[in-house]
Amino acid sequence: MVSLYVLESSTINNVTKGENIMALMTGEEYVESIRKLNLNVYMFGKKIACPADHPILRPSLNSVKATYDLAQDPQYEDLMTATSSLTGKKINRFLHIHQSTKDLMDKVKMQRLLGQQTGACFQRCVGMDAFNAVFSTTFETDQKYGSSYHKNFIEYAKYCQENDLTVDGAMTDPKGDRGLAPHAQEDPDLYLRVVERREDGIVVRGAKAHQTGAINSQEMIVMPTVSMKPEDKDYAVAFAVPTDTEGILMIIGRQSCDTRKMEGSELDVGNSEFGGVEALVVFNDVFVPNERIFLNGETEYAGVLVERFAGYHRQSYGGCKAGVGDVLIGAAAVAADCNGCAKASHIKDKLIEMTHLNESLYCCGIACSAEGKPTEAGNYMIDLLLANVCKQNVTRFPYEISRLAEDIAGGIMVTAPSEADFRDPVTGPYVEKYLKGAKDVSVEDRIRILRLIENLCLGTAAVGYRTESLHGAGSPQAQRIMISRQGDLPKKKEMAKKIAKIKD
Repeated sequence: MVSLYVLESSTINNVTKGENIMALMTGEEYVESIRKLNLNVYMFGKKIACPADHPILRPSLNSVKATYDLAQDPQYEDLMTATSSLTGKKINRFLHIHQSTKDLMDKVKMQRLLGQQTGACFQRCVGMDAFNAVFSTTFETDQKYGSSYHKNFIEYAKYCQENDLTVDGAMTDPKGDRGLAPHAQEDPDLYLRVVERREDGIVVRGAKAHQTGAINSQEMIVMPTVSMKPEDKDYAVAFAVPTDTEGILMIIGRQSCDTRKMEGSELDVGNSEFGGVEALVVFNDVFVPNERIFLNGETEYAGVLVERFAGYHRQSYGGCKAGVGDVLIGAAAVAADCNGCAKASHIKDKLIEMTHLNESLYCCGIACSAEGKPTEAGNYMIDLLLANVCKQNVTRFPYEISRLAEDIAGGIMVTAPSEADFRDPVTGPYVEKYLKGAKDVSVEDRIRILRLIENLCLGTAAVGYRTESLHGAGSPQAQRIMISRQGDLPKKKEMAKKIAKIKD
């Protein structure tokens, strides 16, 4: 069912016998492990034989590869790795169960680092956030029902840690009519559900949308997407499966400028080495064995899992978006140099404003981490109010940062000729002559930085920066609902009444 090169079988039992199967993977070992998966991936109406080697998809794989490469680098080892609370062994931080507020803050710092290194989405945050949300939720579910979900998850987490796997977190259902509950949809498959319960496991059907990095993951944790009532029992399900399990089909999402990567011009792409990728993941009657089930009909814990995952993931945006924002601010400053206007007061002011907004995102991510508290299960949960404030800022500030970057870059960012025109013996001299900026800057370098800004603000990276800033980890309204719940307005009213000496 799964083709991981590190194991002959995908069964968890091979790892839980205490075997130290492998240490941290290198980036190249990770790439080889993905190449050997038997993934069922479609793009532009055609099946992709090897996603790992496709020119449109490979940059996204490189972004994940960076999470392995940096973990091997002594300069970043302390930030990129941790000691497992389950095995006592050194693991990649993306597979860690947070044990302290320092862990929570190191997570955000790691995400900013990776944003700075790739200028793109590095795709592993969702799995890390799913790990921690499922860990505490299964513990509490078992306490109430005497189930074995928490044990299942611990063994699964050990398996992933021992084999240094990339895990995708799948939460978002297509949802259909947003005004109807899962069980009330005209098509019952618009929320992923259990269609059969067997003695040895369950069979699920449905889909998960917007799945970041699914094609670059060896494993996938599936979770419910909304709070549920008893009549939604079949939809209150959480589990893990290998990404090449029979019945799973992935359809790659279209990105702006994606086919530029097939034209042979790394200059026109803007960020030729790194990128992100999303997919619609379809589950056609996929079998899940009992030992990989983490929730199965306990509807009151569906909302708990959703809220905790959303909190962790909204914290994540304070790191990754700040890191990519650093790259965009730097690119805008370089563009100002290329244009010969870096000393203009309004340019300096815009760069200051971009920095102010970007650091505001980061400090919110650090703040919600510093205010974290232990759960009943023992891992640490961020402050939910501050995490939602963090993500609410992310729905706004990257748009303004992008606007200011585009302002500084100038209109040539979106009207510059292609590299083919730049290299052509007829048109090339005209491009060289008329796209010249500051005298000490080459035209090619000017075009390169403009293409990077285009990539970050409008192109393929915009999916992982600007647009995703709005919808990733929930729409702006989702955060406002949580801010309303967590804001404790009655307590604030009592404070005001006490000072004003108002008696009820």
